[in-house]
Amino acid sequence: MGYYSLKGHGTSNDYMMIVREMDEGFVIRIVRDLDGYEDVTTDFMSKTLFDSCIRTGYLTEIAAAEKLNA
Repeated sequence: MGYYSLKGHGTSNDYMMIVREMDEGFVIRIVRDLDGYEDVTTDFMSKTLFDSCIRTGYLTEIAAAEKLNA
């Protein structure tokens, strides 16, 4: 599946990965770096919202290796 960097403030290393694609959208996992520990959230994102986030630059596709080195 795909990995995406989340636009944030400063040097944030937050990212999102697509866990599963469905007809209506995606099951996603968001990992946020909060002062040394990770906050992991699993949620649903519609395809319309996903497309909008890509178009506006809130999400930027990254390689899995970039995510691990962040």
